[in-house]
Amino acid sequence: MTATPDDDRDVVRRAQAGDFSAFETLVARHERRLFTTALRIVRQTHDAEEVVQQTFVSAIEHIGGFREEASFATWIGRIATNHALALLRKRSRRTVPLAEDQSRDEYSDLPHPEFIAEWAETPDEIAARRETRQLLDKALDELDDKYRLVFVLRDVEGLSTEETAAALAISVSNVKVRLMRARLMLRERLTRLFGDEATRVEPHAHE
Repeated sequence: MTATPDDDRDVVRRAQAGDFSAFETLVARHERRLFTTALRIVRQTHDAEEVVQQTFVSAIEHIGGFREEASFATWIGRIATNHALALLRKRSRRTVPLAEDQSRDEYSDLPHPEFIAEWAETPDEIAARRETRQLLDKALDELDDKYRLVFVLRDVEGLSTEETAAALAISVSNVKVRLMRARLMLRERLTRLFGDEATRVEPHAHE
């Protein structure tokens, strides 16, 4: 069962008081989620494991400064995100590859859906299927980094548009456009997976 902010609060306070077993409890509660977050960003298992290790080292070093302005899960999730992005930049030996010709960031150049159909099951039914998470992660993994990272930070990790822009060193407007692109491309991929072929309609012609 997922720990609630109230569950974490007392454990965090014990960890802040020097109770290492309390910190180990926090690790056990959040390790899997942080690994998933890191893997979505860095895309390699050993790199994601390194991110999780760095995250908990940073957390234990700075837990005394945690002021409960956000939940512990949110706080440590931000640490993991920062470490993952730093590792990605280091691995790439350059800034996260999000820069592109500004002319391609116009709303008029957004991708048009090619596969339009009603989904064969409801979203709730699809979400309940065991293999759905793997399918969603695969669809996400197929996106270009500049769209995938914006989607992960904004829609998965819940960063604000401004926080996402700051984390990736791009403008707020670029975050908005790239997020829309990511959502449209994911919708296309997921409709091909879950769409009912019998309800498919032909897309309108585009200029």
